[in-house]
Amino acid sequence: MLKHRGFPGRLPGTDFQFVIRRGNPKGVTKLVVRERFRDRSPADRRADVAFMAALWDHFGAEPFERGNLDAGRLSWLFGREVVPVEPDFDPESYEALLRIDEDRARASFPEVFEGGE
Repeated sequence: MLKHRGFPGRLPGTDFQFVIRRGNPKGVTKLVVRERFRDRSPADRRADVAFMAALWDHFGAEPFERGNLDAGRLSWLFGREVVPVEPDFDPESYEALLRIDEDRARASFPEVFEGGE
């Protein structure tokens, strides 16, 4: 499992985790598409924004390996702002390649990209 050095471990002051320390011995946690409902808490929304900002700062528009990115946090963006690169994508692989769909990410999280043009 690739460890993304320099990637923030969590949202400061919260328990919202962005990376995992080690692989799950019972098997890799599957990435799934999670629905973001309008009534999510402000803390959850801040975590989504901070995670997207960290992804953009760390990887930009380039493809990246899932590695030690937290499956739970990644699943909130998966299928919309973060998409698979390969057609034979394995949602249960630490080596799976992903990328940010920049157009959808800009539409969903404009505050992450403000001033970046």
